[in-house]
Amino acid sequence: MGFDINKIRGDFPILNREVKPGIPLVYLDSTATSQKPDIVIRAMDDYYQKNNANIHRGVHTLAEEATAMYEKAREKIARFIHARSAKEVIYTRNTTESINLVAFTWGRQNLREGDVIVLTEMEHHSNLVPWQMLATEKNLKLEFIEVNEDGSLDLEGYQNLLKLNPKLVAFTHMSNVLGTINPAKEMVRQAHAVGAITLIDGAQSVPHFSVDVQNLDADFYAFSAHKMCGPTGIGVLYGKEKLLAAMPPFLGGGDMIKKVQLRTFKPNDLPHKFEAGTPAIAEAVGFGAAVDYLSDIGMDVIARHEQEITEYALSEFAEVEHLKIFGNGTHERGGVLSFELGIVHPHDVAQILDSHGVAVRAGHHCAMPLHEKFHIPATTRASFYLYTEKKDIDRLVVGLHAVNDMFA
Repeated sequence: MGFDINKIRGDFPILNREVKPGIPLVYLDSTATSQKPDIVIRAMDDYYQKNNANIHRGVHTLAEEATAMYEKAREKIARFIHARSAKEVIYTRNTTESINLVAFTWGRQNLREGDVIVLTEMEHHSNLVPWQMLATEKNLKLEFIEVNEDGSLDLEGYQNLLKLNPKLVAFTHMSNVLGTINPAKEMVRQAHAVGAITLIDGAQSVPHFSVDVQNLDADFYAFSAHKMCGPTGIGVLYGKEKLLAAMPPFLGGGDMIKKVQLRTFKPNDLPHKFEAGTPAIAEAVGFGAAVDYLSDIGMDVIARHEQEITEYALSEFAEVEHLKIFGNGTHERGGVLSFELGIVHPHDVAQILDSHGVAVRAGHHCAMPLHEKFHIPATTRASFYLYTEKKDIDRLVVGLHAVNDMFA
């Protein structure tokens, strides 16, 4: 398709909206959720109008069509992340559920009292709380790779933690606060060298640059559709087939079983073993359409655009008084800028920006420990995606100057 920012922006109906009369929307909250192109909206609408039926259970035309669409989307997603097989792609509700699935199946089955789990200080709560819950239940030890002042991980400290022979290393591929892109392949290699299983939170990586789970050699990889131009309510857990096959089911009910008797059951084959009940069928169709859309543009093209936008934003931010960006080191980073603006509370910053039509996020971004690390209660976060243009950054900077003027 190539990259034409005007054409791409035209694919997203919501970007034509005025949030107030005469004030068009500037959407800079894509790290929380992305906007949806018309092709995704139409794909889901078409499904409901033409193909709506339950899957895997009927032999009538609609049921067979719906099943084919659901499974075709799975195959598209498998190719998108370079999985060896569609069997390794498990539909979940979101990244959070994907990580919980691993914690409560693989974790319960394989971890014993005293075992060590290595995490990082930059994790989203979704990759902290499930392990905290499991650690309490099974008396496990949680250890953390520290975050340096520049927003990078302390990789020397990671080497020391690996000497504890952890059973699991779980970390984010890209921080939703700092934008830090961690050296996932090398971290996985080092974890495997000491016999650890690895889980990567890919919620912020899969939408923004090319991910090859086989090249990374990740054991588990979790991500969500809604952050990559797809619908809410559906995500994916990728897992190596050998690991998934050995894990017990997560939830019990319809579709995850092969045979049920009054006192026993036999679980279904992969991937259905982990997909209990009627799934998010329309959302899977939309997910497949989102993958097609991103693939047609090209993930490397999207990554380059976001890098250009981020560099432009960093240069323009330098002209804003009292602004401090967190994690603004020289390490590799994505299109996320979290910042303080003097003594102005981030919620006030966000509210004033909203009056200028600029949508940003304010708070701890589901990363309270990271904010505690930097001794701050909250930040304002601007995040970018393929539809972000330099004019959006200009509008943001005008709004930030207005905040400074108001609190001068």
